[in-house]
Amino acid sequence: MIKRVVKMTFREEDTDKFIRDVFDLSKQKIRAFPGCRHMELLRDTRHPNVLFTLSYWDDETALDQYRNSELFAETWVKTKALFSDRPQAWSLEVLDTP
Repeated sequence: MIKRVVKMTFREEDTDKFIRDVFDLSKQKIRAFPGCRHMELLRDTRHPNVLFTLSYWDDETALDQYRNSELFAETWVKTKALFSDRPQAWSLEVLDTP
């Protein structure tokens, strides 16, 4: 399993638009995508226009299938139009858990 963190910085006036018009409309489809085990949206406590998605995927193949899907293409084009800075993303392998 891998965990994927994506940091997205939005124009302040567009943060709620992203949540309402993009995330809320696509979250169930993303969560139901084959290989996705979990996906949540997080907000930076000091910078309310900085959001993160945290998702769990079976493996890199499942994540790549999502990134190459029509669902991702449609969602990403709407999302990136609202950015004020370049997104950052990390794919992480869990090495130890409590």
